[in-house]
Amino acid sequence: MILVTGAAGFIGSQVATLLLEQGHEVVGVDNLDVTYDVRLKEWRLARLREQPGFTFQRVDITERGAVDALFEQGAPEGLVNLAAHAGVQASIDDPWAYYATNLTGTLNLLEACRAHGVGKFVLSSTSSAYGARGGAFREDDHTDRPLSPYAASKKAAETLCYTYHHLHGLDVSVLRYFTVYGPAGRPDMSIFRFIRQIAEGETLRVTGDGTQSRDFTFVEDVARGTVASLRPLGYEVINLGCDQPESINGVIATLEGLLEKPAQVTYVPSRPADVPTTSADITKARRLLEWEPRTRLAQGLARAVEWYRVNRDWLVEAPLP
Repeated sequence: MILVTGAAGFIGSQVATLLLEQGHEVVGVDNLDVTYDVRLKEWRLARLREQPGFTFQRVDITERGAVDALFEQGAPEGLVNLAAHAGVQASIDDPWAYYATNLTGTLNLLEACRAHGVGKFVLSSTSSAYGARGGAFREDDHTDRPLSPYAASKKAAETLCYTYHHLHGLDVSVLRYFTVYGPAGRPDMSIFRFIRQIAEGETLRVTGDGTQSRDFTFVEDVARGTVASLRPLGYEVINLGCDQPESINGVIATLEGLLEKPAQVTYVPSRPADVPTTSADITKARRLLEWEPRTRLAQGLARAVEWYRVNRDWLVEAPLP
């Protein structure tokens, strides 16, 4: 059995689905918080409940007693920790929530794994750990200058995972995700917002001049890499990215074509936590996980647009940050 935290989340639901397709039993954990429209989490969770081998437990990983009780029901073979407070800007307003989930929550899970002899731990981390730098990001680049509490909390969790590997022999894969997008994405992420706003004739608010680029990575590709990282690796930090960055203006132009509507864009000044580019060196993922992305940006955006069209009746009401 594999335990997946954040199972009702964007990436977590995809990881759980893939594990189920591969024949694993999956216990999905989520607290179903209201950080964004909970109907999205319920939509994802409903599809997981339809699949044999899936069990759901509503647990908040920041509550140590609840985590201990969960493990006392049965320890998993491995754990994929996708429960997180994500997003750069919101972490500036409420850093406490980010540290509670991303660091204390991770500590609770690591302790439970140690106490119950769980051999494998996968941590979702972020390209934000690299801060502002040029060129393709490598896992051995320095990550000691995070630009936001979100990035700092994830870097702290990475370090804590190494400590548990060193002291207790826990096998750990730390995955640094690069701008994940796709169907059923979060409404605080750019792709969801851009699709909704272009489709409905709303104004897009873009920070910076739109020439900044991101290494957009399709969610199903990220799920494949995450599941592959459950293999024994010791302790490894691994980038999961598309390795083909695209500018924000380029993404908007592609979406205009897919939606057959012009975008109404307002540009506002960049913020201190913004970075000019993210770009993943995925040499290590290819070598250790035999993984590389399969979905190019235009194809992935088309699938996200189609999902929006099918579910428009309720997505049009989803609050945007």
